[in-house]
Amino acid sequence: MNPDWHPLEVELTHWRAAGLSLPLWWRDDDAIAPTSRLDRLSGLAAQLGLPVHLAVIPHAATPALADYVARGETLIPVVHGWSHKNHAPVGEKKAEFRLNRPLDEVVADAAAGLSCLDALFGNTLRPMFVPPWNRIAPEVIEHLPSLGYRILSTATSRRTKMAAAGLEQVNTHLDPIDWRGLRSLISPDRLIAQTVNLLRDRREGRADNAEPFGVLTHHLVHDQDIWAFTEALLKHLLDGPATPWVAPKNE
Repeated sequence: MNPDWHPLEVELTHWRAAGLSLPLWWRDDDAIAPTSRLDRLSGLAAQLGLPVHLAVIPHAATPALADYVARGETLIPVVHGWSHKNHAPVGEKKAEFRLNRPLDEVVADAAAGLSCLDALFGNTLRPMFVPPWNRIAPEVIEHLPSLGYRILSTATSRRTKMAAAGLEQVNTHLDPIDWRGLRSLISPDRLIAQTVNLLRDRREGRADNAEPFGVLTHHLVHDQDIWAFTEALLKHLLDGPATPWVAPKNE
């Protein structure tokens, strides 16, 4: 793997010349327990100086994970649904928080997720809801603020700042994994071009640069190419105009 980083370097030069700053955040999904891969994720975050918002599956989360997170400052737990169970019928895209079952059951699972992880992680938990597969029904979104959530995170650039009253939308924008293919790294040059296009849209006013730019990873399935690309991408952004963003704690 020998990516051509020149297009991104040129775009970042334009950002510097314009005096712009890119709010940058990192989300990693599907954590439940400490592993050697989590060690690597935490170590990379420390090396980069960029904390990882660790989307934890509440139903399967272990006390050992809470102890692990408490020993450092690089992993920030957030709520990743409830059990990461697909309730969509055959032929539809996977989803846990769409209306494939009664609304009160779906909302109850969102409430259980926050309660469970609050008990495990205490005040290190951020009130962010990350629906598995980045899919959630609008009717469910409306209930999240009353449950105690303050941020909703899915994927692609947000259309509006607020997903609902009292609930900010902070999405991820780049996922390096080829989920529909070999589950390895998407072509690095394609990912770089995608990043350049996303940043150019922000620089030229076609996208909301107040929304933190989110890089999404899944440490449990990374191969060496995914690790290497993620590290190089984040280094380029942090060496450019990026400033780390961290979700606030509940007030």
